[in-house]
Amino acid sequence: MHAQPGDSLNVDDPILTVETEKAAMDIPSPVSGKLVELYVQNGDKINQGDDLFLIELAETDTGVEKSEKKNAEPQINNETISKEQSSQVPRNVSSVVESQKNDSQFFNTSIASVHASPSIRKLSRELGVDLNQINGSGMKGRILAQDLKSFVKGVMSGNIVGVQSALPELPIVDHSAFGDIESVPLSRIKKISGPRLQASWINIPHVTQHDEADINHLEQLRMNLKKSYKSDGISLSILPFIVMAVSQLLKQMPDFNSSLDEKNSALIHKKYINIGFAANTDQGLMVPVIKNADQKSLKEISLELLKLSEDARSGKIKLENLQGGTFTISSLGGFGGVGFTPIINPPEVAILGVARAQIRPIMIKGKFLPRLILPLSLSYDHRVIDGVGGIQFTTALKQMLENPELFLPEEMSDG
Repeated sequence: MHAQPGDSLNVDDPILTVETEKAAMDIPSPVSGKLVELYVQNGDKINQGDDLFLIELAETDTGVEKSEKKNAEPQINNETISKEQSSQVPRNVSSVVESQKNDSQFFNTSIASVHASPSIRKLSRELGVDLNQINGSGMKGRILAQDLKSFVKGVMSGNIVGVQSALPELPIVDHSAFGDIESVPLSRIKKISGPRLQASWINIPHVTQHDEADINHLEQLRMNLKKSYKSDGISLSILPFIVMAVSQLLKQMPDFNSSLDEKNSALIHKKYINIGFAANTDQGLMVPVIKNADQKSLKEISLELLKLSEDARSGKIKLENLQGGTFTISSLGGFGGVGFTPIINPPEVAILGVARAQIRPIMIKGKFLPRLILPLSLSYDHRVIDGVGGIQFTTALKQMLENPELFLPEEMSDG
């Protein structure tokens, strides 16, 4: 039981939970009011048609939110309801939908016929989504969280048209009223990536964990190797080292190399490690993918980074080299900055942002010494990874970058 007689209820507040052999389903309040009586107790067996509870309607409420905002559930005219009709609302197993259809004074009849849990109804109201427009994939057409999210994604991507936007619309401004303007069309890549980024930000609960790594030793190693790499046409940057460290760390922390299967409530651990990296091009941001990065040497990673970056900028990159990523690294170190919040690239569950390394005075053994400090920003899907897991990842990565012998034994011996 979620409520007791005498409790005040809002629309969709759970009252009790009905359990079957295969599932448990919350029974929500169809209206706002006061719970007068419960006809069942914990452990009771119920049959179709049994009365469950009795609700007294609030005097000024009709079971829907009073709002003049668009996308809110429709208001019902109280003037059409007699006091005798609206004072109390019975609730039973089989008559729920039928009573909703027949008694418009209770609440929106179209919403009432939708099979969805209180949490889904609440989320749909927050997003402004009409649940009647969604086909549920659950038992008996029940609308699941994945159904709602897929619908929102479809609307945002333009694959679903003719529906009201799930988000409040921004006002249209006539910019020319304030001075001269020029309209510049978005590039093809930005037209494609924009909706995907927006969908990711809306559908995935992002958390960003910031940390810093002292990369003095790593920078010394990079400078020692730079000359030999130059003969192969490689201008060795810090990025290949980060790719290699991350690919090794993902083997130890597989949740970060996974995807969430919402439909089956499962986490898909991938036995391969493919590292995507953000490449800036004239047309916009692209994310080439280094396949099986954990099986490649530092030089192989460096060569592949160079080749894929050149292909992306020239527009010659193959589609297969833009697919299959399991983790992404976005490095803005060449441009500056001290930290940022990278947006997760679905279906991945995490992304690492790297800003510009800067020399800072760090207290070591009682003395301030100049050290090269690299800012790290890890964004992760909070449905999959909690705060402790995020800190453990950045702490482990920090330790690896500060002690490159942990993941670069051959290069350390060569250097």
